[in-house]
Amino acid sequence: MFPRRVILGVTAGIAAYKSCELFRRLQDRGLDLTVVPTENSLHFVGAATWEALSGKRVMTSLWQDVASGAHVELARDAEMILIAPATADFISRLAQGRSDDLLSATVLTAQSPIVLVPAMHHQMWSNPATQANVEMLRSRGIVVMEPAEGPLNNGDIGVGRFPETFEILDFLNEIGLLKSDLIGKKCVVTAGGTREMIDPVRFIGNLSSGKQGIALAKEAASRGAHVTLIAANIERGLIPQDNRIAVVDVQSANDLFTELSSITEFDALFMAAAVADYRPAEVSQRKLKRDGSALSLELVENPDLIGTFTAEYRGRGGQGKVIAFAAESEVELESARGKLIRKGVDYLFINDVLSQKVFNSESNGGTLLSKTGDSWTFEYQPKDTLSGKLLDVLSKALG
Repeated sequence: MFPRRVILGVTAGIAAYKSCELFRRLQDRGLDLTVVPTENSLHFVGAATWEALSGKRVMTSLWQDVASGAHVELARDAEMILIAPATADFISRLAQGRSDDLLSATVLTAQSPIVLVPAMHHQMWSNPATQANVEMLRSRGIVVMEPAEGPLNNGDIGVGRFPETFEILDFLNEIGLLKSDLIGKKCVVTAGGTREMIDPVRFIGNLSSGKQGIALAKEAASRGAHVTLIAANIERGLIPQDNRIAVVDVQSANDLFTELSSITEFDALFMAAAVADYRPAEVSQRKLKRDGSALSLELVENPDLIGTFTAEYRGRGGQGKVIAFAAESEVELESARGKLIRKGVDYLFINDVLSQKVFNSESNGGTLLSKTGDSWTFEYQPKDTLSGKLLDVLSKALG
């Protein structure tokens, strides 16, 4: 996932001045940056410079604003920590698990991806102690970029030079942490399962947790999109607390259709919600009580929400891509292609809910079909990973 809220950690190396240019270029990518310099790094670039660039207060010490637990709050909010430059001393302290300044304490608290961009004299970089520390950090999941080779500040030449800004950006892009292919795009995602009320306490529903739709919403937002998540009966703890994602709650299929119809413009609509095909013909205003007799429930078919909406949307001249999702107990691609055409959508993702655990699961897999006849098959994998791969395909179509 492409992070939008990023901590830029700066340690005490001469290359710290180059981090100002890196900050600007990251800011150009739409990142929300918070700079956390070590106190010694301020000998190279002062706090006033970082505050002017970021427009934010800069903290460097664990003893600033102690009551807030700054390192915990910083780590909780960040979606990536990028430390550039990372000195040999700071790398050593991280390897030891030390937390004796604000930056190292934040790293030790973080659950987000951590990337180090080392910069030091080539003999320090090649020293067995440094190399052992780097390997230890990599074994813990921290990403360490290889330093560049070239002239160093004392006139020597070797491996240890701070990479050029474009090289750092390319590296972050290659490892999937700097995708910004949806900047400015408007995406709508439906997620969860609709409920059709029988009486005030009972309903007809389904097993959808909304996790796939939520993963899509998060991934689209992380790549720069403006996202609206239409959430059908999703547990509150799963709803993303993200100001880039506007959340609208709905209950029934009719509620969902009404909300969709109010959206006049989008670049991509992901219909990942599981919509009830039937609803009770009549809804009791009072709870139905057991009296020893049999109870018959008459059901009527709900309108084809996707097909109806897509036809109306196209009729209004809408050009956005519509991506439907279909959970099937038997996957027949020819039949699925027929469904794609009938519903008038641009893509259909189809999966088999009998051969793999999908509902309320962390993983999913299936086949994406397009109206142009193309298809892509995705093995069973975490839903957030799958979302990234689906958006890799779809972002090309969005232009």
